[in-house]
Amino acid sequence: MDERVLVVDKDQKTLDSIRRELVEQGYSVTVAYNGEEGLTRARDLVYDLVILDVEIPGLSGLEVCRRIRSEGYTVPILVLTARTGVADRVAGLDAGADEYMGKPFAMEELLARSRALLRRYRGGFEGLNLRLGDLVMNTATREVQRGARSLSLTAREFSLLELFLRHPRQVLTRDIILEHVWGYDLGGESNIIEVYVRHLRAKLEARGEPRLLLTVRGVGYVLRES
Repeated sequence: MDERVLVVDKDQKTLDSIRRELVEQGYSVTVAYNGEEGLTRARDLVYDLVILDVEIPGLSGLEVCRRIRSEGYTVPILVLTARTGVADRVAGLDAGADEYMGKPFAMEELLARSRALLRRYRGGFEGLNLRLGDLVMNTATREVQRGARSLSLTAREFSLLELFLRHPRQVLTRDIILEHVWGYDLGGESNIIEVYVRHLRAKLEARGEPRLLLTVRGVGYVLRES
């Protein structure tokens, strides 16, 4: 899956500079200019990283960070601010930020910290064990287990389950699933997601295990322990 980055900053010049550098590095970038827009965009798509300025109009960056965390999103958050005192850094980390960078900053350092957060998030080069209850996926070896039982998944089933495991307890809409797993819009009439969810459930529950992949009627699907 392509790595998506959300950048929220009120300064057009800073925003354009960060976006340009990230795009050149191969990331897909979405931008927002204030707290409300940033929070809306964070809810609308699944991101691999959020770069968030503290001093933005409307909701502050710290409040956006708190709300992202309170709603169950586990995306890594890199906070930017001109305030670099100890109390300010503590406030950012307490709000749920993973990294804290002072302004002005060197673009090389921002890119390096972004790469480090992304590696940490996806488990570095050795892969990551994604887990929910007795369900475990190793992203490097592509092995999936439910308890002591190994699951044999197709490439598309693996990608779909990986998306859910990277965002546990978060309701994912059909549009989000299509964009991240298939990469295109199949139209409102396609039932391909339902077909793959059904296949996944059959493999996850082959020995009568409790259901983990749940339907949220009229919205989408969520992976959680029922």
